[in-house]
Amino acid sequence: MTEASEFVIPAIPEEFAGIYRGISEVFPHQPGSSDPNESLLAKLQQTERPLRIKLGIDPTGAEIHLGHSIPVQKLRTFQDAGHTAILLIGDFTARIGDPTGKSEVRKQLTEAEVKANAETYIEQVKPILDFDTPGRLEIRYNSEWLSDLDLGKILELLGTMTVGQMLAKEGFAKRYDQGNPVYLHEFLYPLLQGYDSVALQADVELGGMDQKFNVAVGRDLLRHFGLTPQFCMLLPLLLGTDGSQKMSKSLGNYVGLQEDPLSMYSKLEKVPDDQIANYFELLTKRSLDSLPENPREAQKLLALDVTTQYHGEAVAQQAQKDAINLVQGGSGEAEAVPEFSLEAVNFPAKVFYLLGATPLCSTSSDARRQIQGGAVKLDGQKVSDPNVEFSSPDELVGKVLQVGKKKFVRLVA
Repeated sequence: MTEASEFVIPAIPEEFAGIYRGISEVFPHQPGSSDPNESLLAKLQQTERPLRIKLGIDPTGAEIHLGHSIPVQKLRTFQDAGHTAILLIGDFTARIGDPTGKSEVRKQLTEAEVKANAETYIEQVKPILDFDTPGRLEIRYNSEWLSDLDLGKILELLGTMTVGQMLAKEGFAKRYDQGNPVYLHEFLYPLLQGYDSVALQADVELGGMDQKFNVAVGRDLLRHFGLTPQFCMLLPLLLGTDGSQKMSKSLGNYVGLQEDPLSMYSKLEKVPDDQIANYFELLTKRSLDSLPENPREAQKLLALDVTTQYHGEAVAQQAQKDAINLVQGGSGEAEAVPEFSLEAVNFPAKVFYLLGATPLCSTSSDARRQIQGGAVKLDGQKVSDPNVEFSSPDELVGKVLQVGKKKFVRLVA
């Protein structure tokens, strides 16, 4: 269990150890209870049918990172234990936007934007979930039932919660106290995603620690509609590769599931020492007792394990060799890839100017010559036009800029 968690569980039989690995909280939770309505462990031991395990993801962007993958990994663990995973694509709720953790209202997405994002999400989780075994996976879209809700049903949902209860949600309370607007359609979000559990008759819902309010609403609504309330399993939020803030694309401390093998490997091999065990626990199935004592060796093993999961063993091993070649021309042990902060660059910026600002070239003129000579690559792709322009750092964060065979930097925010 992760160190940050205060959740205490009883001794777990080995067959259920994977389900309880790395979790932050389960509720309701009565340690040692034999009542399957009070103890998830009792329900797992006594059930005569596969449980229905719900994970809802709203396709509000096009890319999933390793932090997003943690509940998906847990969904796979339930699949392997014989239960039914329900990957719920929140194509309807994404058009509202989850207000959790937001200091202002989310931009509402169009139906076309949501559809395009949803298609990429399914592709990105294929290396994690079992798509092949019959009965192990349902992919559902909450527009199936939410699009057809009439005003009467919406009023019923609104009648299950008071304004005071809704303002108890941390993000709403903070915005309200600061005088920032909270819009009525945002109040609908937790109620609609909670109604998803009713439509799916979920036994267990997975979510990050920041989703506690939302998954609890699902439990309450199941009870309201006369169904057995679901168990709620909460998972930790993964710190990014900076080791200090939650993994986020906007912060540049993320590892995307579809990143090229070299980028994925080289980002993971520099995870801070104090986060290595956490990454192993949440992103792999490797026993924590078997980790190398040397942090550098543990970093390399972590990078190899995770890259293998998404790209295959042979490709991951090649990425490891490429990382060594990048740093020391193939000799010796590779150190972490050097970084260059894009804060030093004024955007929009042409690639020759960007290159000239890094330690890779002495001047912008030198950068032009290197590009024209075919010596420059960006994430493994040759750069041939020195006037290619980037409008913002977001286009470059996480990419490797290289001159020749031995000079390179990773671009960070």
